[in-house]
Amino acid sequence: MARVLSVNAERFPIAGTFTISRGSKTEAEVITCTISDGVYTGRGECVPYKRYGETMEGVQAAIESIAPKIAAGLDRQALMDAMPAGAARNAVDCALWDLEAKISGTPAWQRLSDSAPKPLETAYTLSLGTPEAMAAQARENASRPLLKVKIGGDGDIARIRAVADAAPNSRIILDANEGWTDENIRENMAVAADLGIALIEQPLPAGKDGILRNIPHPVPICADESGHGVEDLTSLLGLYDSINIKLDKTGGLTAALLLRDRARELGFSIMVGCMVGTSLAMAPAVLLAQDAEFVDLDGPLLLARDRSPGLVYNGSLVSPPQQALWG
Repeated sequence: MARVLSVNAERFPIAGTFTISRGSKTEAEVITCTISDGVYTGRGECVPYKRYGETMEGVQAAIESIAPKIAAGLDRQALMDAMPAGAARNAVDCALWDLEAKISGTPAWQRLSDSAPKPLETAYTLSLGTPEAMAAQARENASRPLLKVKIGGDGDIARIRAVADAAPNSRIILDANEGWTDENIRENMAVAADLGIALIEQPLPAGKDGILRNIPHPVPICADESGHGVEDLTSLLGLYDSINIKLDKTGGLTAALLLRDRARELGFSIMVGCMVGTSLAMAPAVLLAQDAEFVDLDGPLLLARDRSPGLVYNGSLVSPPQQALWG
């Protein structure tokens, strides 16, 4: 029987409001791709991102357009050429991984490693706000070993100090979401170094980050918006120390694995991140992140309601997916 692809747009409420330098939202908008052979069904989830020109309608249409090729037997390797990198290809690729695992009876992790996956320590994200509001978030989560702090604008030094004081035992990642400038980056980085910050993510706008080649990195700097796929890596050498791999940027787990391995060869450390999505979106990323220096797969922890079954979180430890969820 030919494989049948279907697409579904879904919304999951966020617990409160999630704010970064580019704006706020109160729900996670996701698209689920389902591929069935009549006996087995595979699923993949993606999160369209306006920063990259994606919309819910556009991504859904892109996924639907590949349905005839999926019915004709398109596999993951051919998918890499059939669709551009981005959220749409991610959903299809992860659905194919899931379907392959179900058909073969072999868990997806066995295609990636000789060792069974282990629980990982994930960052927990604090939304951008006033220093006082961010300190309150930090105090509430001060028992977590790794916090990711959304910043990116005037007054960031006060925010950084407030969070560091409120969670003195936590390692901290700063994520500026392209919100710093050539004028304030040196001072911001010096304060971050004095406070023992572990990593700074995407301080400057993509394409306007050349200054990073000529200033000290007292704290390692991680590329997010500046790095999407393997083709970007050589241009990031000398600018960044680390790269944040997100399945919605690479266009799926298949491409993300290639990016991870090539980044390692070039000397980058690895962060595996996510958009705000459900456990279905995080599940393949948990397998990708098994040897990453930094893991940021807290999407379900930010939701008021997740999928069932979902990933199991024990504090900041996220367990590998069960087959009922994915893979």
